[in-house]
Amino acid sequence: MNLFMKSTMALGLGVAVIATASIAGSHSSEKLNPAVAARQHQMQIVGYSIGILGAVAKGEMEYDAAMVSSAAKNLNALAQLDRASLWIEGTEQGATAGTRAKAEIWSDPDGFAEKFEALADASAALIDASDAAAVGAGMGDLGGSCKGCHEKYRGPKNE
Repeated sequence: MNLFMKSTMALGLGVAVIATASIAGSHSSEKLNPAVAARQHQMQIVGYSIGILGAVAKGEMEYDAAMVSSAAKNLNALAQLDRASLWIEGTEQGATAGTRAKAEIWSDPDGFAEKFEALADASAALIDASDAAAVGAGMGDLGGSCKGCHEKYRGPKNE
């Protein structure tokens, strides 16, 4: 896939995430910061896409090349969104309601960026997965990219 198509796909997905966040945020009882709402919706799509890949890897969902490729492409596009408008300093846990984003995101921006790069790499490797076994083989790197980020940059659930 060429750079133009990747950029177009990432832009389109970004617009969809932000539009969904705006709509969802307007219906919640507790108004979230728009950046927090947008990135939470980004992570919901990440979780949904990983769920598809995980179900295929576990044999809970039949392997479908188009579905696997779509889920992996969506993950890849989400990992490459420009984070400047989503991860705004001052929207960390403790400073803004409803977020689990730790202050380390802004004190260690290079490390945070590396975690998204790991997600992009792991998801790119799954785009052309030829069968359920290939999906399963790539899930370790994919899960590791999520775990590595969550351990350092995601705080405990807000009670």
